[in-house]
Amino acid sequence: MKAALLSVAGLVALTAAAPAAPKLAAVVHIRDDAFVPASVTVRAGDAVSFVNDDDDAHTATADDGSWDSEGLNQGQKWEHAFPKGGTVKYHCTVHPMMHGVVVVKSAP
Repeated sequence: MKAALLSVAGLVALTAAAPAAPKLAAVVHIRDDAFVPASVTVRAGDAVSFVNDDDDAHTATADDGSWDSEGLNQGQKWEHAFPKGGTVKYHCTVHPMMHGVVVVKSAP
C-alpha cells in the first residue's frame, strides 16, 4: 500500500512538472508550390503548423539549418515551436523557389 501511494505521488509530481505544450499560433499551408501565407508573426514560445495541401512532397526548412520538417506528403502536417525572438527565414528543399518568413516577437 505504501509503495502504491509513493508511485502515485511520484506520477503526480512528474505530471505537475511537465512543461506546457507550445501554443499553436499560426498555420502555414503549402499549396501551388507556395507557403500561404508567406509571412506569419508569432510570440516567442509559440508554434507554427505547416500543412501540405499540395499534391507534391515539400519541406519547411530553416535557412540556417536549425530545423527541418523533412518530407511532408499531401495531407501531412508538422509543427515547430519558436523559443526566442527574431526573424526566421525558411524554404522548401525540394522546391528552392519556395520561401517563407516567421517573425517571432520576444516575450514582454
